[in-house]
Amino acid sequence: HFADKNSGHLGCCGWVLVIFSLLMVVLTFPFTLICCVKIVKEYERAVIFRLGRITDRKPKGPGLFFVLPCTDTFVKVDLRTVSFDIPPQEILTKDSVTVSVDGVVYFRIHCPISSVANVSNAHSSTRLLAQTTLRNVLGTKNLAELLSDREGISVSMQEALDEATDPWGIKVERVEIKDVKLPQQLQRAMAAEAEASREARAKIIAAEGEMNASRALKEASLVIAEAPSALQLRYLQTLNTIAAEKNSTIVFPLPIDMIQAFMSKQ
Repeated sequence: HFADKNSGHLGCCGWVLVIFSLLMVVLTFPFTLICCVKIVKEYERAVIFRLGRITDRKPKGPGLFFVLPCTDTFVKVDLRTVSFDIPPQEILTKDSVTVSVDGVVYFRIHCPISSVANVSNAHSSTRLLAQTTLRNVLGTKNLAELLSDREGISVSMQEALDEATDPWGIKVERVEIKDVKLPQQLQRAMAAEAEASREARAKIIAAEGEMNASRALKEASLVIAEAPSALQLRYLQTLNTIAAEKNSTIVFPLPIDMIQAFMSKQ
């Protein structure tokens, strides 16, 4: 890291320039006061460079701080959480399926000095790294894992990004997979597979219902065979059901024994 222990050492010439700047401030005090006093907000920090070197390992702020004219410059750093969208990425999964995936990343700067001294543009670098990390992580997953384990993929991406951006003073708080777009042919194939699976389950359920119904009818026939009067009661119950529905046609069941008697006479 560039922000090392020797960052604040100015040397002899540096101290001469600093003393000269202080004299200028004293001699022109009313006029240089506006240029020397700076303000940063509650969510901001200022990293001060004195003759090109970081003056302190701790950033200034929030509130007022003092800079020397001609020798000091400072960079403001925003500590609030920033979010950005990962553009849709064409990714080849482990089982050779091409999908388009996009996401969103939430991060913040936790070390202002590292974010200024160790990387030229922390926000842009994090965006580019998020795109490559998304490709690398999803390239090791199957399509089924990609569709069912989004939370696990998000955690893996968050850990990988957080580890890579830590030298830049960035803390990745959260990564979310927004949308997974499949090719149209694959969508139709998956829909056909799901429909066939539902039809197979429906046929199995219908077959089980018929089997249970046949068993119940067998048990009922055994009960009726043991008590012939039960068959007459069943006839009357059927007639009652037909009459309750207000039908104009009433069917009277005829015992088969009577038909057999007429057939035997013929």
